[in-house]
Amino acid sequence: MAIAGLFLLAFLPVHLVINLLLLKSNPESFNTAAHFMATFPLIKIFEVLLMISICIHVCYGIFIQISNWLARPVGYVIGNKSETSFFSRFMIWTGAAVLTFLVLHFFNFYFIKLGIVEGNPEDFYTVAHRLFKIPAYNCIYLACFVLLGFHLYHAISSAFQTLGLNHRIWTPVIKKAALIYSIVIPSGFAFISISLWLFR
Repeated sequence: MAIAGLFLLAFLPVHLVINLLLLKSNPESFNTAAHFMATFPLIKIFEVLLMISICIHVCYGIFIQISNWLARPVGYVIGNKSETSFFSRFMIWTGAAVLTFLVLHFFNFYFIKLGIVEGNPEDFYTVAHRLFKIPAYNCIYLACFVLLGFHLYHAISSAFQTLGLNHRIWTPVIKKAALIYSIVIPSGFAFISISLWLFR
């Protein structure tokens, strides 16, 4: 799950950079980038790996959470203090929120490309701008990215720990990098959402 999660982390900055093209008044740049991502052979291979990684990450996450619940079906009478972070205890719920957003995102974009949902796959610029004019969509979008930030913050440091990469010097650096990443990436997507909603 850690390896699949780290692989997914590498995709988010790329997705953010492409989405920033939505802020341009000319749709050509974004549509060209979207067309390239949808047709270039190497990207299509990467897309398959991405989908596999999502499935692995989600399935393992659910499996681990259910295993934890079954291991202790009845809660403690007196809560015990532990070093378990707030983010760790709620990872399944922040993950569920992110998964909900992914389903919504696939329905509005990826399924159009596959021809499952009606829409023009050569003009995702217009599709995105129309969606971001819907207040309810923006509220869901923004809420999911706030929860994604919480998910990312714990996930990054946890993934390195799972892989055994603990070090008295590098672990604090990883935690700071995780904090920066978990703020910058969701904030970037939120900035696009708010800009298209209120100022375009």
